Amino acid sequence: MPTKEELLKEAEPLIASNPQRAEALFKEVIVNPPNEHAVQEEKDRELRHQVTALVKLGELYRDQNNAKGVAEVITMSRSFLTSSAKAKTAKLLRTLLDCFIPITGSQQIQIDVLTENIDWAKREKRIFLKHSLETRLVGLQLDTHQYKPALSLIETLLTELKRLDDKMILTEVHLLESRVYRGIGNLAKAKAGLTSARTAANSIYCPPHLQARLDLQSGILHAEDKDYSTAYSYFFEAFENLSTQDDPGALGALKYMLLCKVMLNLPEDVTSLMSIKLAVKYAQLRDVESMRAVARAHQKRNLADFEKALKNYQQELSSDPTIRTHLSALYDTLLEQNLLRIVEPYSCVEVGYVAQQVGQGRQEVEQKLSQMILDKVFHGVLDQGRGCLLVFEEPKADNTYGAAIETLEQVGKVVESLYAKTVKIA
Repeated sequence: MPTKEELLKEAEPLIASNPQRAEALFKEVIVNPPNEHAVQEEKDRELRHQVTALVKLGELYRDQNNAKGVAEVITMSRSFLTSSAKAKTAKLLRTLLDCFIPITGSQQIQIDVLTENIDWAKREKRIFLKHSLETRLVGLQLDTHQYKPALSLIETLLTELKRLDDKMILTEVHLLESRVYRGIGNLAKAKAGLTSARTAANSIYCPPHLQARLDLQSGILHAEDKDYSTAYSYFFEAFENLSTQDDPGALGALKYMLLCKVMLNLPEDVTSLMSIKLAVKYAQLRDVESMRAVARAHQKRNLADFEKALKNYQQELSSDPTIRTHLSALYDTLLEQNLLRIVEPYSCVEVGYVAQQVGQGRQEVEQKLSQMILDKVFHGVLDQGRGCLLVFEEPKADNTYGAAIETLEQVGKVVESLYAKTVKIA
């Protein structure tokens, strides 16, 4: 009967050419228990081979986009996790859970697997592993917009972590708390969560990847406050940090930097920004090209080009809620500027003509003009009977009333002064 080592050597070359046979061999290595009569050194070697087979099988299922297969491997690893040292347990579980990351649509399976393993960690009294898994679960709940259970789990986690004084995981959980509150639109609590995360991070060595995520969240919250200059600085720090580590998140930070330039009315800076050393390798990607297209449309103040960019790069521009929100505001601004440019020369203009000029639907243009009149962007009134917009000159302020009030105040002071003098004479 071949040994586990021989089975592994036979399986590894077959991963690409015959994955079914490789899968069967890996399972054979995992299922067969170590020889009870072997010395401890031999048992440890066989256990290492089984762990290697687990990881290889997980990677095989990952490459096949088989999320259920990865979940089965994690369940199979339970017997090894019980007998292994706690540090090795956490490392193996993290490695297997990372196999889910490239598999699209696997979030619910990941949530089920994590919930099951959290219960197991509680039973085994592996507190630090439980906290690590719960932190990962919060991240998944955030990605799937399950904000209520995420906040509930965060509250429990924070209570336990503060008692244990585990600053590293505490930083991560506060950061997740900030992201969840930002997701539900509570910016005040999002900022409070970020402040708590930075406070915890300041008392420990903060790994570069975690520091980059803190900077990224800081930039997002400043952008929400329309402070795009400060947001750009944070995004640049995050981009520099992530790109030096070849982290995939660097591309997102770069897109946010380009977005800030567009929102600052500096679309011409987008091209020059792409010439910096760290950004050159991303220059030809569709994500970056999508931001270039937006910048060109904004520079020309061309609404049709802007809409074309949104349509051509829908996945790149709409999948990220931050970019989607700010581009929606930018679209409104461009529409407003185009409408102003068209109606300003007229005292009376047909709404249908205005809609035709901006290439929008009549109803949408009518609603936007009504909003602009209410916001006092310009002075006018919509005559819906005739289908026209009547544009008025900006009314000049009449200071007569204010001047009269001021005169009466001065007269009142004189009368009070005279009365005071008469009282003294008497």
